[in-house]
Amino acid sequence: MNGTGAGLVGVLVMTAAEKLEQRRTGRPDSHVPGRTLLRLAGLPERPGRQPVAANLAMHVGQGVLLGSVRGVMAAAGLRGPWASAMFWALRLTNDQILENATGVGAPPWTWPRRELAVDLAHKAVYAFATGLVADALAAREGPGPGRRHADLRAGRRENVGPIPR
Repeated sequence: MNGTGAGLVGVLVMTAAEKLEQRRTGRPDSHVPGRTLLRLAGLPERPGRQPVAANLAMHVGQGVLLGSVRGVMAAAGLRGPWASAMFWALRLTNDQILENATGVGAPPWTWPRRELAVDLAHKAVYAFATGLVADALAAREGPGPGRRHADLRAGRRENVGPIPR
């Protein structure tokens, strides 16, 4: 539950950042998430109409579901900026798999640079906001097994065995 809640917070923060950016730049909403969901679900697409409800469902749904992964990371002891950067890559990869597999999107290295920069920035906002919340919630349960392992011998050390069961 910690991760899904963190994912919801991350989506809300990312959406607020997107709306601020759009107000400043005049960039229109992207409907790629909605079109991707329609294709994944086998639902008909309506040319000339934007899939607003599907867009919202995919936007929020992906954020919440992927947030559960960040919650598991935090519970295992993968916390902080490094873990959020790892999660950022996961979020980007998830989007690209779904968008490219459905034919709705194209590989990001083929996008206009500005579009790519905007997407990377917004997904970073999501990943780090989700991480902050997931890490704070997991910290209530203690350091997690990964952190306990790292604490066996402080610093970067070789040959540190696993923590006792």
